[in-house]
Amino acid sequence: MVEETVRLPVRESRSFLQRAVRFLAEEARVDQFLDIGAGLLLVNSTHQVAQRKVPHARIVYVDNDTTIDAGFPATPERGPIRYLHGDLREPRALLSDPLLKETIDLGRPVALILVGVLDLLPDHAQSVSVVRELLAALPSGSYLVATSFTLDHRPAEPAGRPGTHPRTRAQFAEYFTGLGLIGPGIVAVSEWLPEVPAHQRPPADTVALYGAVGRKP
Repeated sequence: MVEETVRLPVRESRSFLQRAVRFLAEEARVDQFLDIGAGLLLVNSTHQVAQRKVPHARIVYVDNDTTIDAGFPATPERGPIRYLHGDLREPRALLSDPLLKETIDLGRPVALILVGVLDLLPDHAQSVSVVRELLAALPSGSYLVATSFTLDHRPAEPAGRPGTHPRTRAQFAEYFTGLGLIGPGIVAVSEWLPEVPAHQRPPADTVALYGAVGRKP
């Protein structure tokens, strides 16, 4: 039971990410993705989903784990895929990194992906500041894709979620200040443009994750 409590949010978070990337590549025609806190590359990671719809899509993954880049293709068959060793808490350093600048054109729309990473920052005010600094560097037409662990639907932290810092809906909404929300807005990740019927989707209290996609005007 504990294992499923842990696996379900992870599974639903990845499914949300894949749906969001697919929407951005196919419907919004975004062809640049900055995925911060990406972790290990798994099946249907950001570059795979995006490049099925936009083969020339450019992706930069960022993580502070120096072992992550071992899974990156040395010679990608489609658009460039790069790994940048960096930390979300240092947005200025990320944005000025030569590798990022040579891969992503910050003068054109970029999809900023912060899935499973914002709730690792204990200081909510700092996390809001980081998001705003990153978005400020991106042009009109860029998007933010984000999630956060929440306790809004349950009284206590689920087992197996050490190191996460839950946000309320109001706190999560601060990340999207000034952005136009896409689809259903701020909802449980399982409810964002779902691809399965309602009776097959897990309830919000078992998912315990908010998700949303917003567009910079």
